[in-house]
Amino acid sequence: MRSSEPTFDELIQGCTRSAVHLEMRDSYAVDYEEGPFADWQKGFRHDPADRASWWRPWLDLISETVARGVVVRRARIVSEPVSEYIRYEHSGTFTNVAAGEHVRWLPRRRASDIALPGNDFWLFDEEWVHWNHFAGDGSSTGEEITNAPVSAKLCSEAFEAVWSRAVPHDQYEIR
Repeated sequence: MRSSEPTFDELIQGCTRSAVHLEMRDSYAVDYEEGPFADWQKGFRHDPADRASWWRPWLDLISETVARGVVVRRARIVSEPVSEYIRYEHSGTFTNVAAGEHVRWLPRRRASDIALPGNDFWLFDEEWVHWNHFAGDGSSTGEEITNAPVSAKLCSEAFEAVWSRAVPHDQYEIR
């Protein structure tokens, strides 16, 4: 028997029109000793010609979602000058774009008059919100899923306001 709230996987696999993601942190949980961020700090960069080495299975899921006709958009609000983590994200975002995501960047100073939710989120088909909760160090402290109309409306309006001001990935210059 299924619970009343779908999981993230069920939401992204079941959406039919849109999946939008708003990220508002300048860093997320990072292992400075090992892992993708540490590798990047040591000089590793994804090879655009070697798609098999990119972030899997995430990019496969995005490609499959886009192939179903879902528009997937990601907006990132960032402080400038950007953190080293944002430099890392920016350098690898071409993989998200290649998978079919539309990605934009908004300098935080241009978001001051936008009513934003307190947490990063995914919004599916303008109905289901998947909140991501983080500690001060960027580590995940959990998630929350709701289809409360007031939450969906807040997230939809916030995302569209950010999206309209944000700079497309291929035009955003790291500062």
